[in-house]
Amino acid sequence: MSLLFFKRFLARPLQIAFLVPSSKTLTRMVAAKCDFSKPQILVELGPGDGPHTREIVQRMHPDSRLFLFEIDPVLAEVMRKQFAHDDRVEVIETDAAFLKEELGKRGHEYCDYVISGLPFSMFNVPTKRRLLHAIYESLAPNPRAAFVTYQCTHELKRHATMFARVHSEFCLQNLPPIFVYVYHKQALNGHKHENACGCSCGNNHHGVNGHG
Repeated sequence: MSLLFFKRFLARPLQIAFLVPSSKTLTRMVAAKCDFSKPQILVELGPGDGPHTREIVQRMHPDSRLFLFEIDPVLAEVMRKQFAHDDRVEVIETDAAFLKEELGKRGHEYCDYVISGLPFSMFNVPTKRRLLHAIYESLAPNPRAAFVTYQCTHELKRHATMFARVHSEFCLQNLPPIFVYVYHKQALNGHKHENACGCSCGNNHHGVNGHG
């Protein structure tokens, strides 16, 4: 664990999910959920100091794009410097709730994958749902598009009901041991749930202030 990562955890414990960065086993397990054989638009929410980012970049197709949403200004600058020579990677220092809008600014209506270790169990319910709505709306409308997230508990499943299908895998070789979930926007037959935000409010949600 880097000293910088530890300092940022102490400064923003509600925005940085884990004190210890992800293990190599976990980063490989998460990356294996994505198809890197062709150009893709990928998003990572809260990359921290980059353990998952480095694994993704190593596997990415030369014509893929990776957008890193990092709201911590210190870590955002670290990531900019770390990937300054890779024009496939862009750091976006803003709230993850604006994922759909930020993709649009860059000429992309959708992305193919959203990868995240954001601490959903530490967010209040409105924040969880707003962020999940932003992720759902940003994913391409096809059965392969997926939200890949690693979480310590099953709690997120109660709120991610807008996704058509989900499967999970347990990673024991990580501190702490952790679940890797893959939420797909559409079923294999192309169908999707009618209620995209996972609640009955009917509102267009914005403004999550959690770690991005």
